[in-house]
Amino acid sequence: MDRLRLRVTFDEDAGLYDRARPGYPAALFADLAELAGAGPGCRVLEIGCGTGKATVPLAERGCRVTAVELGPALAGVARRRLAAFPEAEVVTADFEHWPLPAEPYDLVVAATSFHWLDPAMRVAKSAAALRPGGKLAIVRTHHVRGGTSEFFAQAQECYLRFDPDTPPDLRLEEADEIPRDSAEVDGSGFFAPALFRRYEWELTYTAATYRDLLMTYSNHRALDSEAREGLLACIRHLIDSAYDGRITKRFLTELQLSEKLTER
Repeated sequence: MDRLRLRVTFDEDAGLYDRARPGYPAALFADLAELAGAGPGCRVLEIGCGTGKATVPLAERGCRVTAVELGPALAGVARRRLAAFPEAEVVTADFEHWPLPAEPYDLVVAATSFHWLDPAMRVAKSAAALRPGGKLAIVRTHHVRGGTSEFFAQAQECYLRFDPDTPPDLRLEEADEIPRDSAEVDGSGFFAPALFRRYEWELTYTAATYRDLLMTYSNHRALDSEAREGLLACIRHLIDSAYDGRITKRFLTELQLSEKLTER
């Protein structure tokens, strides 16, 4: 129930999501082109496209993209961003109930969205959408140790004060401590063992732009208003008073790529 409740929060402010959420490294799309044929004429199904953070780069490479997005406001922003690409369409629907077209896809992409899908069917339906030999690309983004490390350690005090679900010993991990976990897809019988590509990168935020970023996270939006505003004020004060108004966040973006087996 938490999954179903939280996954709709992103649609509450689609403009903020589009403005504040980071995209994905260019190297990710270069690898999708090399390893999965994501180029001119490639038929791509994107699950949970949001405002098109991954859709636009795929369309720019000449892919024929069908993007399925649950949130109508998010889908509307994505359509506007994709207006220059006639071979890209955005469908407002939840993937679990969306009827697959008769013609299979070459590539299914789930960029920071796979964990929001129903675990009972997400792998099987992704496989059903693909031709034999087609690829499933699951993209995950992790916040890892690096950047302004001292800030993120100190910010835990804000979370402990205002978010009761914060683990008391929570600390950021190094990128190489994040496990490569493809057991769900590998064990399904639909796909060959996955391969991985990883990309580390950083973005710098002011107190205001970091607040905007935090307001695109479902767990922050789900807090009651008093706790949320207290948390955001605490973090903003920390950035402005101890870090001259700017902090840097380090990301690890991971591509998990799995090929659909020709026989099951």
